[in-house]
Amino acid sequence: MTFRYVTVEEAMAAPGLRMVVVGAVPSPWGEAAKGIFHLKQLDWLAVRLDQKDEALARWSGQRNAPVAMYAQEKPRDGWAGILLLAERLAPEPRLLPASAPQRALMLGLAQELMGEEGLAWTRRLQLIHAGLHGNGGFPERVAQYLAGKYGYLPAAASEYPGRVAALLQMLAARLRSQQSSGSGWLVGDALTAADIYCATVMALFRPLPQDVCDMHPGVRAAFETVDQQTAAALDPVLLEHRDRIYAQHLTLPLSL
Repeated sequence: MTFRYVTVEEAMAAPGLRMVVVGAVPSPWGEAAKGIFHLKQLDWLAVRLDQKDEALARWSGQRNAPVAMYAQEKPRDGWAGILLLAERLAPEPRLLPASAPQRALMLGLAQELMGEEGLAWTRRLQLIHAGLHGNGGFPERVAQYLAGKYGYLPAAASEYPGRVAALLQMLAARLRSQQSSGSGWLVGDALTAADIYCATVMALFRPLPQDVCDMHPGVRAAFETVDQQTAAALDPVLLEHRDRIYAQHLTLPLSL
């Protein structure tokens, strides 16, 4: 697998697989998509998101990332669309289980990790709330922008820590149960997309070290903002799983 960063014009003119990604930040959604393409040995071109770029917005259909484009097909945004595209382009290694029950389980876990109201989504809202109230999290100006973009609701903010903690605890319990059965994976006895999503989401709590994840100190400090409830729920098994997935299946250092 190889990818390189190109201009919007180069990407629009190129055939094959291209993807808009957030630059300079280990976005769980973008890093998961990169990891999936890597595992499937897909060659692709990367374009860093510029929300002011009108040509990019027209091409991708939005001012967000990641968005994957293949040939002349419609843009795919969201974790599910990108995963299904990758599975079609490179069926092996399979990252969606063949078994219907395990496939359903994996897709449910992926939704709870990456989907709306899932762990990454709610954690982002938690960091927005912290930034708006001077308790760490995103800088206030960034938090104000993200609040409008991602549906931050002051009346619901008290629910964010409990939701984040419950999801962290669920994932940790799942991993420990799997380990007791001799599996190191979230689903079944093989790597699935759920493992990649779980690994990349940990960046929102404890980013990888600076030497392999070269990010702005202010963004790193924002991501590392945790209250007592969140800290208690961040079971070491989740970080151990993250480190193993990166060491054995993904690439370091991150190319942001």
